[in-house]
Amino acid sequence: MGAQEERSGDRQRFDVADAAPLLLDARGVVTSWTRGAERLLGRPASEVVGTGVAGLLVPTDAARVPELAQRCLHDDGWAGLLTARRGDGGQVPVMARVTPAVEPGGADRWLVLLSDLRGAPGWDMSRTVLETMLTRSPVGIAVVDTELRFVWSNPALTRFGGGPPGQRLGRRLAEVQPGVDVDGIEAQMRRVLATGEPVIGYEHVGRLRSAPHRETAHVLSFTRLEDERGCPTGVYYTVVDVTERHRARQRLALLDRAGERIGRTLDIEGTAQELSDVAVPDFADLVTVDLLEWVLRGAEPVPVPPGEPAAPVLRRAGQRSVDPDCAPGTAPGSGDDGDGDGDGVSDDGCGDVVEAASVEVGTEVGYLDGSPPLHTLASGRAWRRERLDPAATEWASRAPGGRAATFRELGLHSAMVVPIRARGVTLGVTTFFRRGRQDPFDAGDLHLAGDLVSRAAVCVDNARRYTRERNAALALQRSLLPRRLPEQDAVEVTACYRPADELTGLGGDWYDLIPLSGARVALVVGEVPGHGIDASAAMGRLRTAVRTLAALDLPPDEVLAHLDDLVGTAAQQEGVRPDPAGDSYGDSMRAVGSGCVYVVYDPVDGRCAMAAAGHPAPAVVRPDGGVGFVELPQGPPLGAGGPPFESVELTLAAGSTLVLHTDGLLADGEGEDGGAGRERLRAALERTTGSFDSRCGAVIDALIPAHPHDDVALLMARTRLLGADQVADWELASDPAIVAVARKAAARQLTAWDLEELAFTTELVVSELVTNAMRHAAGPIRLRLIRDRALICEVSDGGATAPHLRHPRTTDEGGRGLLLVSQFTQRWGTRFSPEGKVIWAEQSLSGPPD
Repeated sequence: MGAQEERSGDRQRFDVADAAPLLLDARGVVTSWTRGAERLLGRPASEVVGTGVAGLLVPTDAARVPELAQRCLHDDGWAGLLTARRGDGGQVPVMARVTPAVEPGGADRWLVLLSDLRGAPGWDMSRTVLETMLTRSPVGIAVVDTELRFVWSNPALTRFGGGPPGQRLGRRLAEVQPGVDVDGIEAQMRRVLATGEPVIGYEHVGRLRSAPHRETAHVLSFTRLEDERGCPTGVYYTVVDVTERHRARQRLALLDRAGERIGRTLDIEGTAQELSDVAVPDFADLVTVDLLEWVLRGAEPVPVPPGEPAAPVLRRAGQRSVDPDCAPGTAPGSGDDGDGDGDGVSDDGCGDVVEAASVEVGTEVGYLDGSPPLHTLASGRAWRRERLDPAATEWASRAPGGRAATFRELGLHSAMVVPIRARGVTLGVTTFFRRGRQDPFDAGDLHLAGDLVSRAAVCVDNARRYTRERNAALALQRSLLPRRLPEQDAVEVTACYRPADELTGLGGDWYDLIPLSGARVALVVGEVPGHGIDASAAMGRLRTAVRTLAALDLPPDEVLAHLDDLVGTAAQQEGVRPDPAGDSYGDSMRAVGSGCVYVVYDPVDGRCAMAAAGHPAPAVVRPDGGVGFVELPQGPPLGAGGPPFESVELTLAAGSTLVLHTDGLLADGEGEDGGAGRERLRAALERTTGSFDSRCGAVIDALIPAHPHDDVALLMARTRLLGADQVADWELASDPAIVAVARKAAARQLTAWDLEELAFTTELVVSELVTNAMRHAAGPIRLRLIRDRALICEVSDGGATAPHLRHPRTTDEGGRGLLLVSQFTQRWGTRFSPEGKVIWAEQSLSGPPD
């Protein structure tokens, strides 16, 4: 058999027939030298025969000759790699095979075969070595022919299913591994056969015949086999089990998804649902999240008195199932840990079985004492059951008359209950179920569930804390803004408030309606710079100050002047200043620069007075639908200092609509000027239709984006006029005898209004107020009665001093007039006008005030 080369790429294989033979005696002396050895080493026989073999080797290998001789004697031969010296001084790597040769004379002789390994990839191994390597390899190895039928496989492949090698011969993969994704694997084999390019690292995940209840992962590599002519003869492939690595990668991917998807919002139930969504279906087939009720309310843990049993109320906060017909529940039984495995988890059989029905999100979940959820909640330790009792029923209190399904009917076979703990406090429990297609939960799954839930627990607790703080801030906001506007007949009102900070719902804008004397009302809209709780607190102080000043019945410009002094003085006394970054400290500093518009409307004659402090002027929608803007002088912002405030007066027809708003309504976030904002507002007011209550929200929706850049407050007031039959007035002469005339006139008017029951009180009030005007004031005296929600009696004169309530002694002859008025009426007071003053008193027409 001559020398031959078998090419596969750059690889070469050397056959035994290529070897050059020579003979050695027992002392290692060359006794026979062939032409092949002469060609290989470049040395003639005359030079070599009779010399020791060590002279043919490089020094390092020559030193090994005694050791190799002993091994030859002991093992009856030797094979290995050596480096020989050529006659021309060069070196050549050779594969040496030493075998014993016995001559007829009985002298020991050794046959040495030398193969040239120059350009060879490595050892020229024997069939025995190769077979040992293949049969004892832990890697599954197989060879299939061009029809993809098994022609050889090693014993290690048996671990992957399909039987021993003998049962595979002549069969295809689909016949020995039914149910496996054969099409994908055979497609790779055909690709290798067609192209000759090997496929390395093809991953297959599925269930094998040898482990039908366990998902396994394998990495396969495919190489084409060829004959001497390069034609494909089959495919050689290897199989490595990487299930643990696959599961570890799945767990890391699950935790990575959990980090991305859980806690994206600060909503408690939303976070609980995100936990359920992440775990299904990759980790579990059914997940329920139950939180304690106080957690959902954003409250703090409720301490339980010593000695009293805790009665926790759990509510379903999130759930997800791969099968909508599978009733959500938890795991049955008692959870005492007695397995001694040190993990704090009970692995023994189920305890007491309780029933559970499907529970909707947001409803209370009832569990019996000793059930795993309550045990986990109380102990803070996880509970796991690798195999559930198929005959046991699932478990939350079932509906009356309903039947609880068994775990067999639901297809559930394994369960875990993991506590939701954050910062040392248990917030609830999460329950994981698996169905028939999944592996049972093992200890590794429990650790993964613990990591998953612990991440979600921090997010749930953050959402709880945020909810608590937000509820407190909103309670403050609600206490500062009017819950409902007071009832009155001067205007029909609707209002809308939209904060820029959607998370907290807090801002510095406000609106208000304040009833005044004489059936009049004050309309107020204002704003404090900034957002959040600081701006809300500053707004609350300003709103309180405005209501206090409004009670003095001052003109709008005087109200703003007093408010300006209050803001500036408070900021100066607190000694606060804005820092270089633009932040400010203290509510008073927040109030500096605030804007406000104050409007007083009188429904008797339709007159309207208003003034503004660094605030947009109101718009007016006329009864015919036309829109205009009041030419209102702009005063400086509150606390900023500047020229005095100015008021303007105008008369509004009945059915006109005053539109008071903050500057956030005019801004679109793109830097447009006030004129463009006014035009947008004009267009929105002209095209807004529908009920009056809905118009306010429609205007804001038309002008403000979904996420406004500034807080917006809008107050719309449609004016009314009192009828002529609701007002009666008389000019009175400065004559003491006119008091009786005034009493009689008032009595006649009450009779006309069917208010005879108030005649005595009204006559007393008229008598006292008219008498005081005659005694202590000058100028014309006027009596006016107004029938609105209250009976209002007004006496005006030209005096500039306000009367004072006195508490006379029993011996005093006078001073009891205003005291009687204060006792017989609901409220009374004085307001000033350019002509003098008005003393007024009100009697309720709807009974005593609340």
